[in-house]
Amino acid sequence: MKPHVTLAMFIAAWLMPMQVMAANEQEHAHVHAKEQAVKPQSDAKKNEEHEKHGENEEHEEHEEHNEHEGHDENDEHEHNETLSSRISDDMATAVNIVTDRADSQLLRQHQVVYGKLSADPNRISHVNARFPGLLTSVKFSLGDSVKAGDVLAVVESNESLNTYAIKAPIDGVVIQRSANVGEIAQQQTLFSIADFGSLWADFRVYPSQQDAVVTGQKVVIMAADTEINGVIAHIIPSLTQPYQLARVKLDNRDGKLSSGQLIEGAVISGEFNVELAVKKSAIQILDNKSGVFVKNNSEYAFTPLQLGRSDMDYVEVIAGLKPGQLYVTTNSYLLKADIEKSEAEHAH
Repeated sequence: MKPHVTLAMFIAAWLMPMQVMAANEQEHAHVHAKEQAVKPQSDAKKNEEHEKHGENEEHEEHEEHNEHEGHDENDEHEHNETLSSRISDDMATAVNIVTDRADSQLLRQHQVVYGKLSADPNRISHVNARFPGLLTSVKFSLGDSVKAGDVLAVVESNESLNTYAIKAPIDGVVIQRSANVGEIAQQQTLFSIADFGSLWADFRVYPSQQDAVVTGQKVVIMAADTEINGVIAHIIPSLTQPYQLARVKLDNRDGKLSSGQLIEGAVISGEFNVELAVKKSAIQILDNKSGVFVKNNSEYAFTPLQLGRSDMDYVEVIAGLKPGQLYVTTNSYLLKADIEKSEAEHAH
C-alpha cells in the first residue's frame, strides 16, 4: 500500500528554505576539503610502506640467496662425504668383499703372447698289426686309458693261423680306433694312443716382440683360470706364417689341461721390487680418479692414488696409500656402485 501524503506535507517540502540546501552544500565542501587534507598524508604513508616492503623483500631475497649459497656448500660437503660407504663385517663377508694389506711387491715386466696347447708328438703312438690276419678280439674303445703292455686286440695270423696279441706301447688314452672283431688287420693303423701327461704351449711371437722373447726366459701361463710357470725351451721360425713359435713344455699329469686349448702367456723380460703396490683388481675410477677403497672399521673410503709401473697382477703406488693399510681387492665394484647410487639419489 502507498504511503498517505497530506497536502501540508507536500507544501512544506515544496517550500523548503534554500538555506538548508546551501548548508548541505557547505557541509559537503567541508568534508571534501578534509579528505583532500588527509589524502596526501595517506599517500605518503602508502609510499613509505611500499618502500619498506621493497626493503623487506630485498632483505628476504638476500637471505634466501645466502641460504642457497650455504645449501650449495653443504651439498658439496655432503657430496665429498658420499665417497665412502659403511658396510658391516657380516654383510661384507656375505657379498665376498675381500681386503688385503698394502705392501711391497716384486713386479715383472713382460710381453703378452697368445697361443694354444698341443700334445707332445714324441708321446703319440700309432699301433699296427705285425702280420696280416683276422681280428678275433678287441678290448679298448675310443677314450679309454691304457697302460703300456695292455692287450689291445688279438689277431689270428693268415700264414700260421696262430694268434698273437697287439699290446699298448705307452701309457695314454686311445684317441683313434680302426679295429673291430671279424675284420682283417693288414697295414692300417688299428689304434692311436696319446700320452697327455705333458703338453706343449705354442706361443705366437710377432716381429715387434722378437727382440724381447728369447730361449730360456720365464713364462707365466694362464689356462682355464690356472696360472702355470714355465720356461721357453726353443723358438721355431716359420716358413709360411708372419710369426715365430715359442714353445714351453708343461707338466699335465693331473689332467687339467687339454690339447687344443687356447692360452695366454706373459714372457718375463725384467723383474724389480717396489716399496708399495696394490692389486690391479682393486683399482676403481670415481670422479675421473683412479684409486682403491681403504677399510677403516666398517667404513670403506675411496682413496685416489698416484700410480706407477705395473705387471699382470699389481701396480706400483707412488702416493695416496701407506704400507699396512687395508684395501679392498675383491668386489670393490660393489662399493663403487653403492656410492654412485647415493650420488644419483642426492642429485634428485
